[in-house]
Amino acid sequence: MHRKLPVYLLVDTSGSMSGEPIEAVKNGMQLLVSTLRQDPHALETAYLSVIGFGSEASVLTPLTELAAFQAPALTASGTTSMGGALRLAAQRIDEEVSRTTAETKGDWKPLLFLLTDGNATDDLKGGIEALRQRKVGTVVACAAGHQVDEQSLKSITEIVLRLDTADSATIGAFFRWVSASIAVGSQKVEQAGKEMLGIADLPAPPKEINLVV
Repeated sequence: MHRKLPVYLLVDTSGSMSGEPIEAVKNGMQLLVSTLRQDPHALETAYLSVIGFGSEASVLTPLTELAAFQAPALTASGTTSMGGALRLAAQRIDEEVSRTTAETKGDWKPLLFLLTDGNATDDLKGGIEALRQRKVGTVVACAAGHQVDEQSLKSITEIVLRLDTADSATIGAFFRWVSASIAVGSQKVEQAGKEMLGIADLPAPPKEINLVV
């Protein structure tokens, strides 16, 4: 049985993302998929899911192997149910990621990338708690622009990145970096049987992306 490397992309689709930011996310996702499809390790192991969060969190694309993945249609409206997105990701991990048992090795620990340009308008703590109870590999939260409370993202994960703007160039750079991270992760599990467990395992972010320390 093939062990998949599950990747969850949690994307802010609230009203403030409308216009250039959401278009940049769409383009970034297309770029991510086309880049990874040229990578034999990623084709072999990476599975992608997209969860959008506006007034509600919803699964836009369930976990799908890279070769069959279709980037979802994205529209931006409403508030920012970030806690709901984390809770939904936790539920999907339960349903879509197989666990290691005495007989078989389960899937690799999921990678989670969250992109937002604002702050949660719902119960973020509850979402963080739900995610904590699941075995997740690396979680990256990215603040697009300066409206985001970086400390609240720090409560989700150690790895918080900031984009100075939420325009197409910087969001494009973020998705290029995400695809490089997934490529590295899939190569690690395929060749060395090792999982990505922190910032040290990730490729260095480009100049458009600042690591929040």
